[in-house]
Amino acid sequence: MLKITSRDNQRLKFARRVRDGDIKNLIFVEGARLAEEVLRSNLKISDVLYTESFASTERGRAFSQQFQKSNFAEVSPNIFDSLADTKTSQGIIVICEKPEIGKQFIEANLLSKKKLPLVIALHRINNPANLGAILRTAEAVNVSGVITTKNSADAFSPKALRGAMGASLRLALWTDVDFHEAAEWAKQKNLISVCADVKAMKSYLEIDWKMPRLLVFGSEAHGLSAEETEKIDENLLIPMDNGVESLNLAVSCGVILFEAKRQTSK
Repeated sequence: MLKITSRDNQRLKFARRVRDGDIKNLIFVEGARLAEEVLRSNLKISDVLYTESFASTERGRAFSQQFQKSNFAEVSPNIFDSLADTKTSQGIIVICEKPEIGKQFIEANLLSKKKLPLVIALHRINNPANLGAILRTAEAVNVSGVITTKNSADAFSPKALRGAMGASLRLALWTDVDFHEAAEWAKQKNLISVCADVKAMKSYLEIDWKMPRLLVFGSEAHGLSAEETEKIDENLLIPMDNGVESLNLAVSCGVILFEAKRQTSK
């Protein structure tokens, strides 16, 4: 089996380009759990890079039985650490194809009775950890899809992938979308758009989540502009005590999504 001991190895250079987002149709997946999610999602794999210490574990041996040997390459520990996106890597990196994305997958889910009739729109969400956490929650409540607008974090960046714990590989995603295009699409699909607003008079508990909706969140720092808010049909409030004015974006999203799930599960 191939052993890589040079930082200038072409496969390592290729992996770095994927890690840094320079190759758009591939993603950089690090860690044993996420590598297992790649297998579960049946994505085509181009490279598996690992350390000897990982290969010697029970989990590592199980991996070696599932991947094609031609994809495998052992990397010396010091070089592997320079490639890894985490400070304490588990010793396994997989380079695989990016899942198919586009509004057609969301539209198909909206027709399914198995999915929550809810689409999340994330506008200029620039924290990949927040984005990943939201995607993980979105999969947990079985939403129809997630839209990210232009200038948002990349849902397939290493940090967002870790936060999503594999959800990005299976969710119906439509990315890099113009905000106004997303709002117009929602109207065409008869989705009622709604967003959180501290000035809102209606609690998220009073919203009818059985109706097909587009749930919109603005950026962590700036929210939605006045012009963008005008495109939204309804707004809601998460009541809070002790003078707390706002919650972390991913927490707010989770609170609302599980109420939507509760209502539609009745």
